[in-house]
Amino acid sequence: MPPADPTTGTDSAAPVPDDVSSDAASGSDAESGPLADSGADGQGEDTMDLHLPDEFLALIAKEEADSYGARWPAHDTAEPSLSHTMTGDTFAPSALPFLPTEDDLLDRVAGWGPVDTSAGIFHLVPVRIERDLPLVSRWMNDPAAAAFWELSGPPSVTEDHLRAQLGGDGRSIPCIGALDGTPMSYWEIYRADLDPLARHYPAKPHDTGLHLLVGAVADRGRGLGGLLLRAVADLVLARRPSCARVIAEPDIRNTPSIAAFLTAGFRFSSEVDLPAKRAALMVRDRSLRNVM
Repeated sequence: MPPADPTTGTDSAAPVPDDVSSDAASGSDAESGPLADSGADGQGEDTMDLHLPDEFLALIAKEEADSYGARWPAHDTAEPSLSHTMTGDTFAPSALPFLPTEDDLLDRVAGWGPVDTSAGIFHLVPVRIERDLPLVSRWMNDPAAAAFWELSGPPSVTEDHLRAQLGGDGRSIPCIGALDGTPMSYWEIYRADLDPLARHYPAKPHDTGLHLLVGAVADRGRGLGGLLLRAVADLVLARRPSCARVIAEPDIRNTPSIAAFLTAGFRFSSEVDLPAKRAALMVRDRSLRNVM
């Protein structure tokens, strides 16, 4: 997965993305065979299959989806921002790219729900290509983002990147980050311990990695990178009880990126040599989240 580095984007003469994570150097792949644990050994007590009516299941799904409160634009012609009043359909159950299962490698990102931040209500919604591709592709073609993510070009370039994750075994989930209902960032939540990154640092089971791109130019340079990194890292730790650490690997030369992670409560662990860069391994520990 070719991600990017977070920066503060404070230099108006040469804006840089407020995006978090590693470059293409992390080498995440979504095409590997399934590695998920089954979570059961096939033995145990007899169980009874309970089949609920489709109408009841649809009602439950609608209630869960409505809790996100996100709205996407009816037409991807204008760059959304916090001041933009979104139009179009409310996020609906049909927008979910998959229904989470008990074996989901990331503990059902789709159901993590919203989190309150000082900037507004933030929530992660798994990408749906039909809805989100035009917006994500436009963000990736911003020169400041393209330098890190290497996904500029026609929409098909971004589409291939998204489909590789959505068609994989669930070890990486691409998401849209919405603030007060407005899509303003692109995220990848991934299993760092199952990623090629794990070959380059002493990985622990269930280490979870973050990649972030703050897409809207108006949202860069406002400190949102550090704020949202902290919120999502804490959300990961709250929703993934088996995860003890949240991991990121910005380019060691990207001082603003590293500063954003430090602001978010990450600590600098070490420098690591990845295939395409030398990275700063940043770690947010569950045991330290209340003191950093």
